[in-house]
Amino acid sequence: MRRPLIVGNWKMHGLTAQLANIQALASALKAHPAHADVLVCPPFTLIERAVRVAGDLVSIGAQNCHHETSGARTGEVSAQMLSDSGATAVIVGHSERRQQHGETSAVVAAKAHAAAGAGLLAIVCIGETQAQRAAGQALSLCSEQLAQSLPEEIAASACAIGYEPLWAIGSGQVPTSDQITEMHGHIRQCLVTRMGAGGHDVPVVYGGSVTSANARSLLALSQVGGVLVGGASLNPAEFETIVRSAAP
Repeated sequence: MRRPLIVGNWKMHGLTAQLANIQALASALKAHPAHADVLVCPPFTLIERAVRVAGDLVSIGAQNCHHETSGARTGEVSAQMLSDSGATAVIVGHSERRQQHGETSAVVAAKAHAAAGAGLLAIVCIGETQAQRAAGQALSLCSEQLAQSLPEEIAASACAIGYEPLWAIGSGQVPTSDQITEMHGHIRQCLVTRMGAGGHDVPVVYGGSVTSANARSLLALSQVGGVLVGGASLNPAEFETIVRSAAP
């Protein structure tokens, strides 16, 4: 069985002082290891220093990358640069990138391809709006996003899928257990259809208003392979509680 993947996405938060959060988490997990793989994705400015304090039980990732290896791309960061800084994973296609920066699924696929080529785990995010769910389009919309956001040649070991219903992000709303189970099962079937048996090995994590209060029930769902945590990952005590919610 796959170990649950717990991902903390700090978004545009975090200064030097917040490195103590990662160090404290690493120390706590060294004293009492968790039954999960733990990944923290701070802003670019903290990645290299975060790697130094994270230890062996906390991996460090990034929140975005450019699909090209280098060039006249002022302000951009390549997947190779992330790998060089010590990152082991990168989130691509987060809904905030799709909405605020106009990233298409084709762009997301190019970024996932670049990430895999640099040896990073590409966490590819998909998800529907409230209107799309109300119209009964959630499953078909996510199928389409998945098909278009995963590069054809990517290996199962090089990717994870983050299902994040847009209407749940930061809203305090969480889909019902049945809705999450249905969507994750649907995503898994899409992966198996595309990748064969390897599709069973791709982590499918849930994201959207994950807190210490609901993490255990989310992780207990049969189709949920982990959680993608936003705001709650900035609170070290709450994030540790979420990590420990993955206990069998």
